[in-house]
Amino acid sequence: MKRRSIAIISAAALTVAGLTTGLIVWLSQPSYDDIVKDCQKALAAQSKAGGEGKPSDCNGVKKDDYGALVISNAFDNLPQKDQDVLDYYDDGSINDSIGGDTP
Repeated sequence: MKRRSIAIISAAALTVAGLTTGLIVWLSQPSYDDIVKDCQKALAAQSKAGGEGKPSDCNGVKKDDYGALVISNAFDNLPQKDQDVLDYYDDGSINDSIGGDTP
């Protein structure tokens, strides 16, 4: 074989190996949903421990999603009686659930 053929075969083999490695690394990365779930777990654990601040597991979460997770976590930690802010009936209307004797 000529040197040129060996160089072409070597370059092709290196390219295939590089692409395969890149694909494996890319596929092993967690999805955004996985990152959000990890953040949710970290917020719950931090809340139970009495900690404050943004857990490092939440660094990859978008700002709006992180805010929603914080609010959801805070709401989940309220006593059950404080979570029931409105008493909706099956028809979907408020039906006097706010403030007593209104007509």
